[in-house]
Amino acid sequence: MNTLARQGQRLLQIGVGLLLFVSFEGFVIPYFAVPRLGLSAHTLSALQSVLLLALGLAWTRLNLGDVASRVAFWLLVYSTFAILAAYVLGAFWGAGTETMSMAAGVAHGSPAQENLIKVAAYSSAPTGIVSFALILWGLRMPNVDEQTS
Repeated sequence: MNTLARQGQRLLQIGVGLLLFVSFEGFVIPYFAVPRLGLSAHTLSALQSVLLLALGLAWTRLNLGDVASRVAFWLLVYSTFAILAAYVLGAFWGAGTETMSMAAGVAHGSPAQENLIKVAAYSSAPTGIVSFALILWGLRMPNVDEQTS
């Protein structure tokens, strides 16, 4: 199985795994220290699962080399779980107002908790952007020479 096909299969598996996570996480939303953050994590996870399922289906169509596809894949996976971890930790700890003030409200954790949430959340943005840029680049049409061979 080639690299793109294997990565696409893994994205499908992760997407379905996130659907399973969101199904169970929905039951515990009222029990989080910050239920609003728990609901945000629930919604985010549902969105991420659909995104990964769609990208998993499109992955084999990418026109990327082996290194670029690996970078895009791992940055996408990291970005997905880093932002989700920030929301889940904030909901569990009753923290996150420094980073996710709209969802966390006044819930303020210890400095260490707030810093961990901040690092996870902020690190997800550049890794996601690089991954999406590589994916967009990979969706370009192959050149004419590659189509004929």
